[in-house]
Amino acid sequence: NVDYIVASGSLPPGVPVDFYARVARLVRGTNTRLVVDTSGEALWETLNESVFMLKPNIVELETLMGHKFTEQAQIHDVASELIRDGKCEIMLISLGAQGAFVASAQGGEFLRAPTVPIQSKVGAGDSMVGGAVLALAQGRSTHEAMLYGVAAGSAAVMTPGSLLCRREDTEMLFAQMKLAQ
Repeated sequence: NVDYIVASGSLPPGVPVDFYARVARLVRGTNTRLVVDTSGEALWETLNESVFMLKPNIVELETLMGHKFTEQAQIHDVASELIRDGKCEIMLISLGAQGAFVASAQGGEFLRAPTVPIQSKVGAGDSMVGGAVLALAQGRSTHEAMLYGVAAGSAAVMTPGSLLCRREDTEMLFAQMKLAQ
C-alpha cells in the first residue's frame, strides 16, 4: 500500500514518452497519489491522464503552453484551467528565486521564496517536490506542504554541487516563511 509515487525527471532513451501517463493509469482507482515532475513530451502525454500533482518549472510550463507568461495572472489562469479540466488536483509551478505558484480547486497563490545564499541550483526542483510530498505524507495541509516544498527547494540552493536540501536548513526556512505570512 503506497500513499505517493513521485515520477520525476527526463525519461531514458528507449522509454516510451507516455511512461508517466501509463503509471497514472495503473494507479487510477487506488489510494495512491501520483506526483509528476517532468518536461517536454512526457509532460504533454501526462496531461492525457489525471494525476494528483504536477510540478513543472515556469520554463517547462511556457514551453508546454507555447508562449511566455508576461503577467502573474496568466500563470494563475493556466494552472486553474488545467485543474478545472481534471489534469491534476494540485499544480506546483517553480519560479526559481521568486518561489512558486500553487493552485488547487480551492484557488491559487504565489509563495515567495526566502532570500538565501546560492551555491548551486542543481536539485532545487527535486528538493521542492520531495519536501512538498513529505509534508503531505505527514498530514500537513496543502498550503503548509507547498510552503515546506519551497523551503526545501530554497535550502537545496544553499548546498554545493548536486547535494539536495538539508533538513535543518529546510526547517529553519519553513519556520521563517510561516512567520512572514
